Amino acid sequence: MREEGALVEQRRSMAAPFIFFIVLTFHLVSKFLDQSKRKGSASDREMKLRGEIKQLLKEASTMSQPSTFAQAAKLRRLAAAKEKELATYQESQNKEMKLSYDMSLKFLLLAKVFIYFVLIIWFWRVPVATISQQLVQPFGKFLSWSARSPLNNNVMVGIIPWLLLSTRVSRFVSGLFKWRI
Repeated sequence: MREEGALVEQRRSMAAPFIFFIVLTFHLVSKFLDQSKRKGSASDREMKLRGEIKQLLKEASTMSQPSTFAQAAKLRRLAAAKEKELATYQESQNKEMKLSYDMSLKFLLLAKVFIYFVLIIWFWRVPVATISQQLVQPFGKFLSWSARSPLNNNVMVGIIPWLLLSTRVSRFVSGLFKWRI
């Protein structure tokens, strides 16, 4: 019987950091997806088209003689056509990327809702953490919501307040990370 109590106490002591780590992971993945959507990636085709456009415009600018005006105009028109091709390619890539991003975000949201629901059911009447009542004097009742009443001048933190607190802190922590994509 005493061993069971020690096992429950050990599970409870690991629950708070475990839940915080899950919430932080969701925020970091969300931030990473957002950063990768904003940044985008230049494909080989896009870089090749940009290089061709730059080369055509460079060649056209070197032809400043009246005898080469027609050839320079032809090169500028060719560069404009390549720019149009690049614009349509970028537009199709952006649509494809947005669709992929939206699907990833929906999956992430569903996973987050499911995991939060499982955590709430798992820890509903079980305190996630125990904090001294003097440290959380004005917020003790809020933090002990859905957990047992205070014991030995300690506040038992419930799962819902812990999820709310973990969400706020993990948003702050994930804001500190700078992604280099």
